[in-house]
Amino acid sequence: MVTTSISRRAFVQGTTSALALASLPRISLAATPIIRLEWQVFKTTSHYAPYLNALRTMQATPGSTSSNAWQYWANIHANYCPHDKAYFLAWHRGYLYYLEQRLRTISGDTTLMLPYWDYYTYPTIPSEFTDTASGNPLYTSRVNTNAYQALSMTPFGTGVTNYQIGLNNAFETNLETAPHDPVHDIIGGYMANISTAALDPLFYLHHANLDRLWNAWTRRSTSKMPAATNSYWNGTFTYASNLSMARSLTRTVAGFPNPYDYANDNMPTGLPPQAQQGRIIRVQAPGLALRARPALGTFKTTGPGSVSSTRNSLGGLTGIPLGNNSVSAAIGLQTAGLNSLRDVLATSPGGQPATPSQGVGQAKHFQYVKLTFDGLSTSTAGDAGGYFYNIYLNLPASGDVDSVGDAHFVGTIGPFDISVARQHTNGSKDFDVTYLLAQLGLPNMNQMVVSFERVNGPNYAQGTVVSVNELRLELATDAP
Repeated sequence: MVTTSISRRAFVQGTTSALALASLPRISLAATPIIRLEWQVFKTTSHYAPYLNALRTMQATPGSTSSNAWQYWANIHANYCPHDKAYFLAWHRGYLYYLEQRLRTISGDTTLMLPYWDYYTYPTIPSEFTDTASGNPLYTSRVNTNAYQALSMTPFGTGVTNYQIGLNNAFETNLETAPHDPVHDIIGGYMANISTAALDPLFYLHHANLDRLWNAWTRRSTSKMPAATNSYWNGTFTYASNLSMARSLTRTVAGFPNPYDYANDNMPTGLPPQAQQGRIIRVQAPGLALRARPALGTFKTTGPGSVSSTRNSLGGLTGIPLGNNSVSAAIGLQTAGLNSLRDVLATSPGGQPATPSQGVGQAKHFQYVKLTFDGLSTSTAGDAGGYFYNIYLNLPASGDVDSVGDAHFVGTIGPFDISVARQHTNGSKDFDVTYLLAQLGLPNMNQMVVSFERVNGPNYAQGTVVSVNELRLELATDAP
């Protein structure tokens, strides 16, 4: 499979007249939703052969300006998809929908549906995707052939009732954090980079499964989706220069002119046997348990100060290399900074009212606490994937931390997420830790300890794979 990189500007210019909505199958009202099937069932249906033929045709279509070209759809994802920001799930729902219509046109199968890969039931990549036989449109080189290490039950917890990014303990944030990002990281190959991820046919099964899990979550009585009349659904999504979709259409799977549904509307109730270990137990080479907080490394410190008109740094570290081993890094806090932090947490969601202390930098104007990574990069070996890092804040210094790890969990970083940061934010990424710190409480302390827990697939890159130019704890006025 040949990949052709193309900038967003060139892509937009090249597709100005290449794809109009009229070139897609005519969208008309459908009485009965078409059901998307899990791969193991899908491959036994009459849709399987047309699906393969459509993939072959698209992969053989040169260039990236025709909607019949596989590269065209990969470039849409690379140039327009929102990651680590609002509408991550909704944008991808529309993207899959449009691709599905294109597959129907090319295949001639008017009821062809995208299959999904339920890795919570079948964590090993389907064998059809690893068959190296010539002409197999499903095959591409990957680092690993299962998603065991990438799975998490956190998004499906009873306490996850909010939906959108920016709200406390939100489903969208949790689902993107894991399994979305780690599946990209562990599988590796094309999947490990935003520029190439959508060239792997497995990518679409991965995102169809995420869409299925979102659909299942919305059916739970305690889930709080924004109402159809909420302004959250105003506006449109852009996929190409003249291919867009009203956000309101993506609120439910039944909202499309050609509605669809899933064969399985249930959230997972547990991890597959190979992944039934605590998150921290899985952070070293497979089978090696890590029960204590990783040892502190030694890094150069940076002092507090203004970062921008909306950010103040309370302190930071520079030059953090991440390799085969897990490591912790301590960010020192000065008394004034700690007081400012307390002021923010006292009025944050989940915090308790408190008498403001005398901090610095007019802390009353700040509303959020961010853990910010600047200058993220991966080595050549690290680009391929096969690993990622779980990030924790203030794990206990001693004792078995596995049982309390979830309460300290911040998020993940790996090659896929870093490629997103490098493409969209010059290698910068931040995590909102306001709610986490408000829940944990803030005892007297002079440092914040950030722990990086290495998680490997069976195959993974060796040596220093990730470099962090600067890590800071910041107070912010801008919302997540």
